[in-house]
Amino acid sequence: MLIWEVLNFIGTMAFAISGAIIAMEEDYDILGFYVLGFTTAFGGGAFRDLFIGIPIEDIWSQSHLFIVAFLSITIIFLIPSYLLKYWNKWGIFFDAIGLATFAVQGALYAVQAGAPLTGVIAAATLTGSGGGMLRDVFAGRKPMIFRAEIYALWAALGGLAIGLGLIHGPWAIGILVIMIVSLRMLSVRYKWRLPRHSTTR
Repeated sequence: MLIWEVLNFIGTMAFAISGAIIAMEEDYDILGFYVLGFTTAFGGGAFRDLFIGIPIEDIWSQSHLFIVAFLSITIIFLIPSYLLKYWNKWGIFFDAIGLATFAVQGALYAVQAGAPLTGVIAAATLTGSGGGMLRDVFAGRKPMIFRAEIYALWAALGGLAIGLGLIHGPWAIGILVIMIVSLRMLSVRYKWRLPRHSTTR
């Protein structure tokens, strides 16, 4: 399915770039760039496959996506470090694109596999945020999914829309992706957060 391949391509490239930018911020060597980039790009899909029951080795059959990730990471590595200040906001943007495309892809995958509504929502959330969570752990950061502006909720809502059968056709899927990216960026811009426990009295 063409839309499936498009989402896969965009999500892989966006998350590979996101992981590489984090590696740049942490002043990692080239190995760190590739570890964080590949982890971010493929970690969510691995989580999803384990959750749905798809053989995890299927991920290695996506050789063209590994090439996409490799080239994306390499390009970021070659960017001079003094340009990092110009990439901070772009890192959030690429992460939002990865979140949206992989959340939608994960939900579609779960629907195709015959998963119930709860499974579709979980697959969307895991695929969209799993790679970023692993990236943050490997980078020694608190996972963004638990502390930052609203993140995984947008992936879950996208999964809900697909699971309920509200999204049909490539145009509707494209609009949903744009909505998730926009909501994620608005969350960052206006610092929207989910309720949290207060330790103050």
